[in-house]
Amino acid sequence: MKKLFPLLSFIALFVFPTPAHAVCPICTVAVGAGLGISRWIGIDDSVSGIWIGGLILSSGLWLADWIGKKGWKVPHKELVSVFLFYLFVIPPLYWAKIVGLASNTLWGVDKLILGTVVGSILFIVGVRFDKWLRTAKEGKVYVYFQKVIIPVFLLTLGSFVLYLITN
Repeated sequence: MKKLFPLLSFIALFVFPTPAHAVCPICTVAVGAGLGISRWIGIDDSVSGIWIGGLILSSGLWLADWIGKKGWKVPHKELVSVFLFYLFVIPPLYWAKIVGLASNTLWGVDKLILGTVVGSILFIVGVRFDKWLRTAKEGKVYVYFQKVIIPVFLLTLGSFVLYLITN
């Protein structure tokens, strides 16, 4: 029975899907995949950091949306959720000696931290730009998957710019 439960739970995700709001799971998976691939093929930490920043923001906003759906009264749930994800990500990177190396800096700032800040800013700009476009068109999108395309495009563009700067 213990082996059957995970399989049934996985199948239930497809049989009883729930609609996504805020930042969707597809965007979170895309950001996580981008991070994993870039680290695996040896791309500079500043570029990887962009995807870490996007993943933190995406996951934090996703958590805030989930908290809202549960009806829990958490003040500033977006801010609290994003802050929690920063706590889940940055200190372990420091303890693993991935962040804080004197030889891994750009403009005097750790490359991974710099990329994370840039990625966070780009991701939130993408989310806000999507919302602005929707209000300009009375709640409708200009292109399908606009909510995913805009933040991921900005993260990709930022990655390209930092790649050019570091190489």
